[in-house]
Amino acid sequence: MENYSKFVSPLASRSASEAMQEIFSAQRKFSTWRKLWLALAQTQRELGLDIPLRAIQQMQRHLNDIDFPKAEEYERRFRHDVMAHIHTFADAAPAARRIIHLGATSCEITDNADLIIMRDAGQLICRYLANIIHRLGLFAKLYKTLPTLGFTHFQPAQLTTVGKRACLWCYDFCRDLENLETLLENLPFRSIKGTTGTQASFQALFNGDDRKVTKLEQIFARKMGFTKIVPVTGQTYTRKIDSEIIFALANIAASVHKFANDIRLLAGMKEVEEPFETKQVGSSAMAYKRNPMRCERATGLSRFLISLTQSALQTHAEQWLERTLDDSSNRRITLAEGFLAADGMLNLVLNIVDGLVVYPNVIARHIQAELPFMATEEILMTAVKAGGDRQHLHEKIRRHSIAAAAEVKQFGRPNDLIQRIKNDPDFNNINVDKLMDPKHFVGRAPRQVDEFIRTCIQSIRTRYRKELNLTGQVKV
Repeated sequence: MENYSKFVSPLASRSASEAMQEIFSAQRKFSTWRKLWLALAQTQRELGLDIPLRAIQQMQRHLNDIDFPKAEEYERRFRHDVMAHIHTFADAAPAARRIIHLGATSCEITDNADLIIMRDAGQLICRYLANIIHRLGLFAKLYKTLPTLGFTHFQPAQLTTVGKRACLWCYDFCRDLENLETLLENLPFRSIKGTTGTQASFQALFNGDDRKVTKLEQIFARKMGFTKIVPVTGQTYTRKIDSEIIFALANIAASVHKFANDIRLLAGMKEVEEPFETKQVGSSAMAYKRNPMRCERATGLSRFLISLTQSALQTHAEQWLERTLDDSSNRRITLAEGFLAADGMLNLVLNIVDGLVVYPNVIARHIQAELPFMATEEILMTAVKAGGDRQHLHEKIRRHSIAAAAEVKQFGRPNDLIQRIKNDPDFNNINVDKLMDPKHFVGRAPRQVDEFIRTCIQSIRTRYRKELNLTGQVKV
């Protein structure tokens, strides 16, 4: 029963994928630390420091077999996680004991590891976004000609199409992907900067040879897959980088929130619903209900992620001079849970998009309830073209509209505006029925869908063609 007597983060147990949890696992974190210690030792050896080949070989053999109980024991003794893992690694690779962490400060390891992990996590988020964009593009193409009521202020406005509305959601995600890609492409490595960013310890190691210190920094970064290096640091890289990453994730969260809320509104009108499994229960009390639980969960995760932006900004603002340690406990939570929340909500969105259900007959019924009012301008212009007096006909339509609205609002009867106009002799010279096809009122929406797929989605499909295979999983 031990597993049930401790708190487990719902982000892990109910939301985030196994892949994202692995990226932020203790195993990934501390094996990355060991890879950084190895790369540092290799680079120092290449530049002439006395580091035995045997030390390098032992370190290489023990990058992943971490003795976690021993590390925990060392940390209880030292009250320092980096020193605990230095000793644990040294026990596994005794030939390297005297050179592990040579010249380095803790942030040479922790900061660089965080950047590597966030880069890897960000690339997974990009894959999710690309898959969502791809699926929304398929949905948009399928329904590009299906008319539906467009809303402004959540009041019926001009018609659009179901596919065109999907493009609105999709464009938000396209911008999010572009933003995150740019951020990751330009993500700099802290690399080798020393205790307060002056590289003094490494200058001493290389007897004042600035050229070797510079090479150390550059080669070390390349070994870890980075081409850009933070030009100046204190002990840490600027925490503004963290806030930029959290803001990118929060932007995605805002897109998810908007998408999920729209689906919830449409579900309330019974026009579009998220997938609902055969044995799924919507309500413990009301057996008939089909609550939009996926969208609701995505909305809740989005709201949490958006809230992390304030914490990230405050962490940056609170860094005194070359650094303080009050960032550490906060970042352990904020960075990991930011990505876990993003992963969880995008998993939900991918699952929703894969199984969206559209009800064309309900959509058509709602259109017919509102289309008579929307069609009046077209009727007026056609009647004037047929020889009618614009001002007289406008007044006629206004009176008929008021009367029809009263039938709907006061008595709950169907909208009879079109029948009133057809019964009016002043409109006998036009074919009113011909003007009532909903597809006549969607403008360029179908062509806009085609253009959007061609100009925005297709390039993303090309870039991610090997990664368009993710399936959204909903955890219980």
